[in-house]
Amino acid sequence: MRILMMGGTRFIGVYLTKILAAQGHEVVLFNRGNKPVPVSGVKQIQGDRTNVDQLKDKLSTEEFDAVFDNNGRELSDTKPLAEIFKGRVKHFVYMSSAGVYLKSDQMPHIEGDATDPKSRHLGKCDTENYLASAGLPWTSIRPTYIYGPQNYNDLEAWFFDRIARDRPIPIPGNGMHFTQLGHCQDLANAMAAVLGNERAIGQIYNVSGDRFVTFDGLARACIQATGKSPDSIKIIHYDPKQFDFGKKKAFPMRVQHFFASVNKAVTELNWQPEFDLVSGLKDSFQNDYLISGRDKAEIDFSVDDEILKAVSS
Repeated sequence: MRILMMGGTRFIGVYLTKILAAQGHEVVLFNRGNKPVPVSGVKQIQGDRTNVDQLKDKLSTEEFDAVFDNNGRELSDTKPLAEIFKGRVKHFVYMSSAGVYLKSDQMPHIEGDATDPKSRHLGKCDTENYLASAGLPWTSIRPTYIYGPQNYNDLEAWFFDRIARDRPIPIPGNGMHFTQLGHCQDLANAMAAVLGNERAIGQIYNVSGDRFVTFDGLARACIQATGKSPDSIKIIHYDPKQFDFGKKKAFPMRVQHFFASVNKAVTELNWQPEFDLVSGLKDSFQNDYLISGRDKAEIDFSVDDEILKAVSS
């Protein structure tokens, strides 16, 4: 297949480009050209997707079998792209988020659950609704928290920052909120598994690891991934309502139960997560965190210090 990928030079796009190229597909990336292509020989079309005229000028004469829209956040990002390729592609795969789900008493989230009209990911939900009504052969992927080497969001690195320096890990609440992480390689494999799968047309899939973990459990898994004893690092609990951190982020995850069933993806995409949590975190620690030298970098722990001071007083 000849495949267009929006982005393709950061995090998930890098992993997916490598998989598709290895499968023999012709992959073409559309991005601003600020970073090198992840696989030699992959073509890159330079442009700004937010400039609709430029998007049409650069892509209208191109022919593709499939499109991966990995970085559309709002409907206004994706609609012009979808309009260009309506009736011209066999598959339009959209990267959404499990963050669209409305907070629920019944967990895990499944694909038919209600979505949150106040979600910061509302634009992704709007885009899914548009794709469903636009007559495109579409599929949407809803990951939970994504982690792994090249992660540009402070997720596992937030924990590693403290563990590498033998600092206590401040966890909001009682540490028993359940959450869920999915390794970037597993996510990219699931996205690749969508291609050529007729069953996936018009479907939404939750994609993540297949286990859920408490905040405390995640902290301990991160400690284990670094090679240290789980007892060597102290976990501190605090009530976040007793603090005003302003715009500073005290913890990298939403303080609620947040996890989704991946059974549909496993069943319909013939896909299975390869990484368990500790092996995935070890991959990120050894092949990204240490290599980048972040363990030696200067980190602002002022929010931590405020929490630790209040808890110990």
